[in-house]
Amino acid sequence: MKTMQLDNQVVRVKEDQVEKKVSAGWKFVPKSIWKEQVRDIEKPTETEEKPTKTKNNKMSKSAKRHLRKQKKNKN
Repeated sequence: MKTMQLDNQVVRVKEDQVEKKVSAGWKFVPKSIWKEQVRDIEKPTETEEKPTKTKNNKMSKSAKRHLRKQKKNKN
């Protein structure tokens, strides 16, 4: 695939369509321009806050078992 631009429109084109686009006045551009203007435009910005998960302070079963063993060995 190739990345092509005409005015402000940037598109990705399959190899077999390249010749038609070039004859219509389209120019080749780097893929990075397509990534910035088309692909990544709908991603949320990093300034938006994402909800964070609250931590759970419950002990796991293995941690409880380990604690019971320690208490049993002390007595």
